[in-house]
Amino acid sequence: MPFSQLHSPVRSALRCGAALAALIVLAGCAGGVTAGDTGAEDRYVAGDGSSTAFAVADRQEAPEVAGETLDGEELALSDHLGSVVVVNFWASWCAPCRAETPVLEEVYAEYRDAGVEFLGINIKDNLTAAQAFERNQEVTYPSLYDQPGEVSQAFRDTVPPQAIPSTLVIDREGRIAARIIGATNYDGLTEIVEPIAAEGGKDAETP
Repeated sequence: MPFSQLHSPVRSALRCGAALAALIVLAGCAGGVTAGDTGAEDRYVAGDGSSTAFAVADRQEAPEVAGETLDGEELALSDHLGSVVVVNFWASWCAPCRAETPVLEEVYAEYRDAGVEFLGINIKDNLTAAQAFERNQEVTYPSLYDQPGEVSQAFRDTVPPQAIPSTLVIDREGRIAARIIGATNYDGLTEIVEPIAAEGGKDAETP
């Protein structure tokens, strides 16, 4: 039977399964969100904002991540080696992403002089919608456009994001130092970022 003729519950389940595979998620679907005509993901997995910080001895190297930003510029995670990098996975159709964006901007503004960079990963999204999201939210740091979800797949053997939104913090030596699953808040993010920024290296003073 053609996909278009399947009953709605079956179609929804199939789409949900495809989204989970692309995002490397391990839990069931939660919360319906329309994703426009991107082919994705009228479902997403919502995290609870829980965080894990990894001791230096337990940190794994971040994979090589590179691509084109929403502004059309080439950018790689390795360009920021020597800085702490907060990597945030988001989508324009994700309500928790919209809610946490002001927090990310606030922490970015406070910690950039301490050698902390931010990099968004826009996943499973429509390019026009993602660009409009950044304009409307006045996002000042770059985001890679990753419609297929290849960046999250690159982290599958280390510390996968597991939800939309998710945030990974990469230390100055390119190792994964922390993960937040779900939307974060100011206190939760600064409690993670501040000690990692203070670990040493050039311009490592905290604000």
